[in-house]
Amino acid sequence: MKKNTVTLTDNRTGKTYEYNILDAARGPSVVDIRTFFQDTGMFTFDPGYTSTASCKSTITFIDGEKGELRYRGIPIEKLAKEHTYMETCFLLLNERLPSIDEHKEFDLELRHRAFLHEGLRQLFNAFPDNAHPMATLSAAVTALASFYREHLELDTEEEYQAMARRIIAKIPTIAAFSYRHSLGIPFIQPDIDLYFTRNFLTMMRAYPGGKMHLGLHGHEEIKEVEVRALDTIFTLHADHEQNASTTVVRNVASTGAHPYVAIASGISALWGRAHGGANESVIAQLEMIGSVENIDTFIARAKDPNDNFRLMGFGHRVYKNFDPRARILKHLQDELRIELGLNTELMAIARKIEEIALSDEYFISRNLYPNIDFYTGIILTALQIPKSMFTPIFVIGRTVGWISQLIEFKKDKSSKIARPRQLYTGK
Repeated sequence: MKKNTVTLTDNRTGKTYEYNILDAARGPSVVDIRTFFQDTGMFTFDPGYTSTASCKSTITFIDGEKGELRYRGIPIEKLAKEHTYMETCFLLLNERLPSIDEHKEFDLELRHRAFLHEGLRQLFNAFPDNAHPMATLSAAVTALASFYREHLELDTEEEYQAMARRIIAKIPTIAAFSYRHSLGIPFIQPDIDLYFTRNFLTMMRAYPGGKMHLGLHGHEEIKEVEVRALDTIFTLHADHEQNASTTVVRNVASTGAHPYVAIASGISALWGRAHGGANESVIAQLEMIGSVENIDTFIARAKDPNDNFRLMGFGHRVYKNFDPRARILKHLQDELRIELGLNTELMAIARKIEEIALSDEYFISRNLYPNIDFYTGIILTALQIPKSMFTPIFVIGRTVGWISQLIEFKKDKSSKIARPRQLYTGK
């Protein structure tokens, strides 16, 4: 028997089957079972795909045991500290960081592509004023497919890049318009003189005529620390391997659907509370706790096996160590608190819960470390972002990851339409 194979024995018949082991550049090897049904007449059973690799990818690597995350081989800590979100987008799309000239060209192109077709702007009038921005965002992105039908068939690298850059540039505008429509207030057009992240904050906060909303911190201008904080959040959300929404994007793309329809499907998947909607739930729970004096009661409830209450923002499906993105955001939160003079009750509650969780054996033994959602909600609140926009901001950051995964899938000649099988237990 070969060393780079796995041999399976059917103890009912005594038959043996041999399958190749495919070694990864990093992380676990996989067993190639593509001929398993043909060989054995059986399927494998893996609900939630917890032990199944659905594709090959060179985009993102995660080591959950070590708490490691890399985009195209570069540690997330380095990208968050030394590079902008625009540079991260270029990296994910092109497999390398840009030169100075490439960075300028990429940034400038996205500024000009941020405007929406006038016909698409009219679509917002069809939604009720109180529609959740995620519902409007998903519908508007689907509608993009009707304005850019040429992207249904992609052949050249130039066509892939144009398709990707267009959706990355327009998502923040659609998100900001969705939010302003939900309030019934005028849209603020993109400004080509502004960087991607500052532009989004401006579209969120500004009044017609260029005046800025006087925020909670008593200043009208958007501070550089705010832009840097949101830019970091976008970078940390840019991709996360084969999560639920990314799998949805790849699966929809496998049918030959328009790329923007696949992205809209990912947006819908991300909305779920168990996925991108978790950061909204974190803030809702902190508001429910209400005061530092109430924390001990809720910690006791979280430890009670007979109580359904669970602390939101702790633990992760993949990370069995501290989420590396959460470490970065923890430092960012402290920086914002100092530079913006924040000392709200909500932040005090969060700090106390964090302190307990990082020192309490109950949480440590169960690997219930604060995750990215715990800190994201606090930081976005500090940036005057309403809860309804938490998940749309996740969408803005993740769009480049989705589109990079979609392009990788499309270019892989071995890709097939997604078609899982089942264990039938009915009549």
